[in-house]
Amino acid sequence: MVKELTFKHALVNAILHDGKADAKAVVSKLIFEKPELKGQIKEIMPVVNETIQEVNRLSLEDQKKKLNEIAPEMLEALKVKVKKELKLPPLLGYTEKVIMRFAPNPSGPLHVGHARAAVLNDEYAKTYKGKLILRFEDTDPRRVDPDGYDAVREDLEWLNTKWHEEYIQSDRLEIYYEYARKMIEMDAAYVCTCSPDKVKELRILSQACDCRTAGNSIRKFERMLNGTYKQEEATVRIKTDMKHPNPAVRDWPALRIVEDPHPRVGKKYRVWPMMNFAVAIDDHLMDLTHVLRGKDHIVNTERQRFVFEYFGWKRPEYIHYGTLFTEEAVLKTSRIKEGIKKGIFIGWDDPRLGTLRALRRRGIQPEAVRRAMIEVGPKPVEVLFSWDSLYAHNKDLIDDKANRYFFVWNPIKLVIQNFPKPKFTSKIPIHPDHTERGYRTIEVKAINRQVEVYITKADAQTFNVGTFARLKDFCNFEVISINGEVKAKFHSEPFEIAYEKGAPIIHWIPKKDLEIDVIMPDCTRKIGFGEPDCTKLEVGQIVQFERFAFVRVDQKNGKIVAFYAHR
Repeated sequence: MVKELTFKHALVNAILHDGKADAKAVVSKLIFEKPELKGQIKEIMPVVNETIQEVNRLSLEDQKKKLNEIAPEMLEALKVKVKKELKLPPLLGYTEKVIMRFAPNPSGPLHVGHARAAVLNDEYAKTYKGKLILRFEDTDPRRVDPDGYDAVREDLEWLNTKWHEEYIQSDRLEIYYEYARKMIEMDAAYVCTCSPDKVKELRILSQACDCRTAGNSIRKFERMLNGTYKQEEATVRIKTDMKHPNPAVRDWPALRIVEDPHPRVGKKYRVWPMMNFAVAIDDHLMDLTHVLRGKDHIVNTERQRFVFEYFGWKRPEYIHYGTLFTEEAVLKTSRIKEGIKKGIFIGWDDPRLGTLRALRRRGIQPEAVRRAMIEVGPKPVEVLFSWDSLYAHNKDLIDDKANRYFFVWNPIKLVIQNFPKPKFTSKIPIHPDHTERGYRTIEVKAINRQVEVYITKADAQTFNVGTFARLKDFCNFEVISINGEVKAKFHSEPFEIAYEKGAPIIHWIPKKDLEIDVIMPDCTRKIGFGEPDCTKLEVGQIVQFERFAFVRVDQKNGKIVAFYAHR
């Protein structure tokens, strides 16, 4: 009877939890259905554990088939919620040969906001077997970080984003000059020598300046190129409707003079296209079919429309998604740079930042980021990015791989008296669902029938005299005094006794040998010690410190430094 009941409840629990049944949950269901089993826990646990392992070895599909065979009504009642397939809404317009682009400014490494654009464009290109273009929009020399190009490439590679072609706009200046000349000759653009303040005033009044009809704009453009005009003395403007309802669209600037040297091409050029001009030209020349970007670019889309219409080009389909807001992390590149310069942040991978490098250092998997961004999708409404959702996706990916260990922070000594053995060796699975990976061993020696171990201060603070508790995978004890350290008396070894009493189960270490510092998301530290087998951890390894969190090992030099990922 016990095996059959266990098998049924283990199947149900496994199906609800991605194919892995939890022993404690299954036992609770058994006792709920058959209360008389409560007094037989010790006797039935071997059968329960063996049955659960049998269920967990089945695939999720096989588990559903088995449950359908023995209790089809339970499978129906479950209404098993198969995880909704993460899928983007279909693209509109021409989809026979989809060409999309990710076009960052190389001002530094990417953050989660950039990841949304990168992932969505990449995912659509893959879905439609199309092409993704990586285009560095670096036509403002003052905003370019010379290391930004490689930083972006590295982040995209980590994100498993595949681009088929790459362009750098600072290599394409002569192309932009060619089209600027054409537009001036078409009387679609002109060179304006008015001051910025005057231009702003006239635009608000829906009035054009005299430069618009003065002529000689080709000659003025050449003077921009040869250095006759200085910075802010001349600008190429695209002619639009001066009665356009949005003043920002009226005769918008297309090219301007920037005297600062460019990190890639130095002082070879002094006239640089503004984003809207270079983007419109490139989007056409690169045959883009769809442009996916934030709603903050809606005005830019309207500006760029004039370039397309003047040349008679077909425009791509535009998809504008709402702003992605974040909490608890810094994203703004200029603020991060300033913080690093002042020593506020330890680098681009500081855990307080929302950069992909910070997430990677914490043990967040690239696939988790991709899933989170696909889940957000190209919604047109503003979205608050859910870190909990990202962590849930990450846990799905790492839970089965992450080995388990004990870590005790703010350690307090626990002395257990009347210990019945001279020595005890605790044999604990490296992973509870994968005993084939082996076991960790923690050895404790008794001196004068007394053993000393260490527990966290947080656990010790929950104790009172008389508290009954269990050291995980070791023994049960009863607290007899608390005075700086905790003193207790040995009670028993079996887990079933603790289970019956509803005792708290806490983790522990035998001695303070291996120091471990865990860097938290706010850059504070949890300082403590790990069990002996933590010496086997490798840099880059992601593990779970039981009852604490998943962490990624960052350094190993005498002591271990790890970064907190999430619970």
